[in-house]
Amino acid sequence: MDISIILAAGEGTRMKSKMPKVLHKVCGKPILEYVIDASLGAGIEKNIVIVGHGGDIIKDFFKEEPITFKNQPLGKDAPYGTGFAVMQAIEEIKDEDTVVILCGDTPLITEKSIKLLLDYHKTEGLHGTVLTTLLDDATGYGRIKRDVYGKVSNIVEEKDATELEKEIKEINSGVFCFNGKVLRSFLKKLDNNNAQNEYYITDIIGILKEEGYSLGAVIIEDKNEIHGVNSREQLSFSEKLMKSRINNFHMREGVTIIDPENTYIGKNVKIGRDTVIYPGVFLEGDTNIGEDCIIRGNTRVFNSDIESFVKIEGSVIEDSTVEMGASLGPNAHLRPKSYIGKNVHIGNFVEVKNARIGNNSKAGHLAYIGDAIVGENVNIGCGVIFANYNGIEKSQTIVGDNCFIGSNSNLVAPVKIKDWGYVAAGSTITKEVEEGSLSIERATQVNIKGWVERKGLKNK
Repeated sequence: MDISIILAAGEGTRMKSKMPKVLHKVCGKPILEYVIDASLGAGIEKNIVIVGHGGDIIKDFFKEEPITFKNQPLGKDAPYGTGFAVMQAIEEIKDEDTVVILCGDTPLITEKSIKLLLDYHKTEGLHGTVLTTLLDDATGYGRIKRDVYGKVSNIVEEKDATELEKEIKEINSGVFCFNGKVLRSFLKKLDNNNAQNEYYITDIIGILKEEGYSLGAVIIEDKNEIHGVNSREQLSFSEKLMKSRINNFHMREGVTIIDPENTYIGKNVKIGRDTVIYPGVFLEGDTNIGEDCIIRGNTRVFNSDIESFVKIEGSVIEDSTVEMGASLGPNAHLRPKSYIGKNVHIGNFVEVKNARIGNNSKAGHLAYIGDAIVGENVNIGCGVIFANYNGIEKSQTIVGDNCFIGSNSNLVAPVKIKDWGYVAAGSTITKEVEEGSLSIERATQVNIKGWVERKGLKNK
């Protein structure tokens, strides 16, 4: 069986955060989730995550995922290092397994590179293989030492390297592949006789070489894949690269992104062909965008389904559905559980919450539609309020088909406007409006003559 051991026990002190480092997000997904997804994508059948600081929080976040968690002991007397972390999974490793060791803080690693490492390791019949890359400035990384025949002989950590060894450009990515039997055996031979008094998984490479086992290395061209996140600056760097990777993917698939540098698209977002996205758009969460949509700036769409031929202008859409041909904005707000039908128009400063609006209806401006079912071909005028809350509970308003709700009206829930019902402007409706009826609910207008003169307002 192919298994992975993902190292996610680091404290991440440089992040200066209450949250475990690997749960910080890159383009809307936790760092660790990218590594797990890459491992699964490479066909690895069993994923073991080693946790330490914040382990309970990490476990809770991934509780629905098919992951085995192992705890690394903590405390001032507990050993540290990558080797010690891998030791926590030794009972999960069988002799016949092929084991890939991954770093939980490298969100840019791809399934392609992991599969390349696995395939090379198996095809060449190696006992140990390391994923490497070449860096002009290798500061901070372990160096790959090769013998006179060009074969890997050892990995030297930065803090243990001589000045000559620090000149080496080929570096250890922290990603390895081992035969299960070999790894189980040689984990027991590790010691912490080094500058940090830690157990290094990299030392296994040297031990294997000394005892005549076969070693290899796979050099990947994209050095950014092994970029680890240990600080907010490195998190920002990963965000920038992932954003570019995601945006380029969508453009290759037929989406027009006017300004990729200023467009944010989450990893799980799906977008149809010939959709045009303008600068300042944020598409987040599990959002699906159809074909031939136009989405203009200052728009945020989160966990929503937008069908084809929809136009959105500077609006916020959360946990909602918008059907084909609808238009929203500018400055519309769809709060959770809003369902917008075909060819509906939700205009300037209209807020919709937990409401279903039928096909071809419109609310052009300055309205609140909450906890409602609105039929087809309904006109909701300016300033209309669906008064859904009495201070204790929410109630529903039902508006039938072909209704007209005049400007500055209040519909006080629970209330029903039947088909073809008309509400006169300025009315406050508390009772059912029968089909085909016009409802007017206003106080009698009174004009008080001479009021301005008596108040002396003309002389001020």
